[in-house]
Amino acid sequence: MARAIQLAWRGRYSTHPNPRVGCVVVRDGEVLGEGWHERAGEGHAEQRALSEAGARARGATVYVTLEPCSHFGRTPPCSRALIEAGVAHVVAATKDPNPAVSGRGLEQLREAGIRVTEGLLAEGAEKLNPGFMKRMRTGRPYVRIKVAASLDGRTAMASGESQWITGPDARQDVQRLRALSDAILTGVGTVLADDPSLTVRRAELGDIGEATEPSRQPLRVIADRDARTPPEARILRGGNVQIFCSEAALQTPQAQDLAALGVGITGLGWQEGGVNLSQLLDALGEMGINELLVEAGPRLAGAFLTEKLADEFWLYQAPVFLGSDGRPTVTLPLTAMADKVQWKVSDRRQVGDDQRWILVPG
Repeated sequence: MARAIQLAWRGRYSTHPNPRVGCVVVRDGEVLGEGWHERAGEGHAEQRALSEAGARARGATVYVTLEPCSHFGRTPPCSRALIEAGVAHVVAATKDPNPAVSGRGLEQLREAGIRVTEGLLAEGAEKLNPGFMKRMRTGRPYVRIKVAASLDGRTAMASGESQWITGPDARQDVQRLRALSDAILTGVGTVLADDPSLTVRRAELGDIGEATEPSRQPLRVIADRDARTPPEARILRGGNVQIFCSEAALQTPQAQDLAALGVGITGLGWQEGGVNLSQLLDALGEMGINELLVEAGPRLAGAFLTEKLADEFWLYQAPVFLGSDGRPTVTLPLTAMADKVQWKVSDRRQVGDDQRWILVPG
């Protein structure tokens, strides 16, 4: 199962919106076949492993990181492929959390006389697909906030100048973080101030080992109440952009001009502090977004923390000072020590000259 999990990670940049899955076929201690899911619409991990094992799969044990699918999609059901291959035992790390199918694949195997074991290395398998698991259980994507900051907690100078706080190694790491994501969210203020592209640039990913190369760009998402995103903005190049504005802004000429460029535009509720984040996350979940990366200004990032809607906080901290007049990491209207927002360190490591912190809610 550890090998199956290792194989599944090879699809970390390429399986969207499908889950990352690995599979190993074994008999008498010998590995007969192995596979992993590379891209949506292509063979699933079980199908690839069974194909490699061939006729030797009959009577074998199959280790798979996620319950085999039991329904027809772009590919036939894996439960049926396992039954037809004549395997004797299927060990699944986790059930498929999709309430429409959960347990059905395993039940089909049992009905066919195949022994089924559940839960082996379940925690490691869960970590393969935090977004898919969360979306299937809650309808919302897994949310990561990414911030680059100085030692004194500043993300930009008072003027807004921010390139570059961190070094090239950290920026390469961010490219890989983007490649992990189904969508990247920013606010219109960042679009107007920095004109970012928010794309994955293959040349900047560096050596990704045995991982399958990303074949698509994440959906770029802009929170833009009044549809102020300029038609010439770099983020709009290449399509695959979604703007969430107010219901009133949908009828404006600006919104209609953006829609004419092929940009998706949806009206949501807005409040004094900004966009209704619950509605935004629900909408992204309905669009099949598993993992959302927030690369935004301090107000939008702070809103996710205030509303307790973030699952991880990625802080790239550079060994520089930007001064007390610089812009803060997040905007949080706290007045007393009792109001502090407590997080805990999940991972900390050196990335070039910078420190990378991954924090989770405490």
